[in-house]
Amino acid sequence: MRALLAAVLLLPGSPPVSDPPVVHTHLGPVRGTVTGDHRVFRGLPYAAAPTGDLRWRAPRPAAAWTGVREATASGPACAQPPSGDPTITVTSEDCLYLDVTTPVRPGTRRPVIVWLHGGSFKTGAGSSYDPHRLAVQGDTVVVTVDYRLGVFGYLGLPGLAGSGTFGLLDQQAALRWVRRNAAAFGGDPHNVTLAGQSAGGLSVCAQLTSPGAAGLFDRAIIQSGSCLTSWPAGINFGQPAGQPWIGRPQLESAGTELAERLGCAGSLACLRALPADRLVEATPGAGIGAFTRPAHGTPLLPEHPADALRAGRFTRVPVLIGGNRDESRGMVGALDTWEPYTEEQFEAALRAGFGDRWTRVAAEYPVSDHDGRPGLAWAAVATDRMWACPAFETAALLARHTRVHGYEFAERDTPVLWDGYPWGAAHGLELPYLFDGLDWLTGTPQPALAAAMVGEWSRFAGTGTAGWPPFKTGHGTPYVRSFTAESSGRTDMAAGHRCAFWRTVPDA
Repeated sequence: MRALLAAVLLLPGSPPVSDPPVVHTHLGPVRGTVTGDHRVFRGLPYAAAPTGDLRWRAPRPAAAWTGVREATASGPACAQPPSGDPTITVTSEDCLYLDVTTPVRPGTRRPVIVWLHGGSFKTGAGSSYDPHRLAVQGDTVVVTVDYRLGVFGYLGLPGLAGSGTFGLLDQQAALRWVRRNAAAFGGDPHNVTLAGQSAGGLSVCAQLTSPGAAGLFDRAIIQSGSCLTSWPAGINFGQPAGQPWIGRPQLESAGTELAERLGCAGSLACLRALPADRLVEATPGAGIGAFTRPAHGTPLLPEHPADALRAGRFTRVPVLIGGNRDESRGMVGALDTWEPYTEEQFEAALRAGFGDRWTRVAAEYPVSDHDGRPGLAWAAVATDRMWACPAFETAALLARHTRVHGYEFAERDTPVLWDGYPWGAAHGLELPYLFDGLDWLTGTPQPALAAAMVGEWSRFAGTGTAGWPPFKTGHGTPYVRSFTAESSGRTDMAAGHRCAFWRTVPDA
């Protein structure tokens, strides 16, 4: 999914000429495809292949080429374990590519949206998202990016420069490519919005607090992932207590253990010589989520993102931030539909997460309030504690220093393809309203709601403002817009997710 405009020897920033599918990047000319009302340029290298001696190094510049490079096929997804996404058919370490989508109609200085995919920092691909509606209806240039994942993106070892941050370094390299080449595609290199969902949203949070990302983007969109995300034991799909960030010493200890287990103790050259498949297979037992957490205490992330945010040390650009009304129903539903979740399991999860305070949580979330289904009660606990309230607090901290617009995707009648479970507005179900290419996950979304969301996302990318008041604390209830098919108005997000209650309940 990539489309570009210009002529064979067009310099970046020059106006388009006779051959719309050809654009000249700083590395050489590329030819994309024209499909109806949009152009797509696929498989554009923004850095050299991080293979061989470049495995676990900061991204290096890609090589230039002569002649016109065919840009009609997306690059492979970055090396990863199977995820169930049927759009990911080829994976490789040679994956530092991006796709560009633009409207066919002539135009210059369009807002640019750089999209970071989700997937828990271990799976996913930019090419899974078809952004042509964002491009055409929103009159934007959309760039979808692949970045290193899992052990290739977040391995840490003592003395290894870039430990725990290679995937984030890739994202910064892609942003530098966009600054340099956006004008050639009709985009405004001085109006770049960094956007992402789930791990992509967490990545945006990380880049907001990374000194190395300062000046690389002008706005930020954070979907279903915040700088303050964390979870008590048992609440996040049964995992131990944790958060999406890790301290460098802990990461390097785990990396040392992995090297020993693979017979490469003390030898980075040995690790670099191992086949990629062996590393993918070895990491699930590494004990820290298979190297899927960016490391702080590093040059890229000197501080834990939450600490940086609380101290006001972040890039102060306008931010659109929010999440979904029933984030955890997708995770719980995957279990609940296979074997109904029991009250005994619900109690065990609460005991693991909150110790002797579990009865307070059970009283606040009685199963009787959730159609008598313990799984839905668990999902409500997990949604509020792990997703919604951290996002609300993140918005409040950001709003002390910059313009913030809060939203909640609350459409509970989404066209999920698996019937028989009340999925509601689960994690990821807002994505089909912004992107195509997700037919394996959902059916066709309600067109009016999709158009409204595309309109607001592109408006924010263009102006740094949304069609509703900014998020402010100390002036009554902060305005958070609720998106549903029936109506899109204000919601009291903090009250709806019991955030005052959660401030009184420490984890076990």
